[in-house]
Amino acid sequence: MSVTAPAGRPVATRIAVTSGKGGVGKTSLAVNLAVALARLGHRVGLVDADFALGNVDVLLGLTPVQHLGAVIAGARSIGEVTIAGPSGVRVIPAGSGVRALTELDDREWDRFTAAIDEAGRDLDFLLFDTASGISDLVLDVVGLADYALVITSYEPAAVVDAYALIKIVTSAAPGKPIGVAVNSARDADEGQLVYRQIALAAERFLGRTVRYDGHILEDHALRESLLAQVSLVDSASTSPASRCIRRLACRLAATRPTGAGPWPAPPWPRATSAQEAPRCA
Repeated sequence: MSVTAPAGRPVATRIAVTSGKGGVGKTSLAVNLAVALARLGHRVGLVDADFALGNVDVLLGLTPVQHLGAVIAGARSIGEVTIAGPSGVRVIPAGSGVRALTELDDREWDRFTAAIDEAGRDLDFLLFDTASGISDLVLDVVGLADYALVITSYEPAAVVDAYALIKIVTSAAPGKPIGVAVNSARDADEGQLVYRQIALAAERFLGRTVRYDGHILEDHALRESLLAQVSLVDSASTSPASRCIRRLACRLAATRPTGAGPWPAPPWPRATSAQEAPRCA
């Protein structure tokens, strides 16, 4: 049964798949999570929100004619740049190597947010694959989401950067729901260990909790799917990583409210570089 949105609000539950550090498999996980949610019967959109260095289309072997840059410039509607992805996922591609999209002025940002509202009106989930790091534009995109899913790995730098991202997000919106998923884990214990490090720091220094959304096992099938430019969930649905991603999708789908509207999210102003939470010792 579809959900009817309140007047003026998009239907889709918005999830920002984000990371403090590059190289942790964020985009691959965003792509496969979108496909896994679609295979559960949900209407899913995937926005490549790394506006200047997008590669969601590359991972899926798609060849878009237009991208979000045309929407932001006011030359195309969101429907005109949306393309069909695997399992019915609606993919909204970004530009690649477009320096002008590394920063958006207020008018461009307003065009983007209006387009996102339009895209989500007949969807159940709208996923944002953000750029890595804590730039103002990344934080703005996370601010549009109802839930921030922070991707990290066992690597110490990735753990530290994941905490840094959570710190900045919490500074801007203390009530923003945040989850953590540990990618390329050797086993479940490693995933739990990484989560506990982040959760304890967040509780001690930020006074907040973060949810554990699970781990994704290290899996050679994932590399093969990347080389083949297909989703792992479609190409190797029984592989260890695929099972973990489908479990994550089920967890997120179960959390989504059954009534109208997405997870509650507080108002979020556009980011400024001055925003910073108390430092971790």
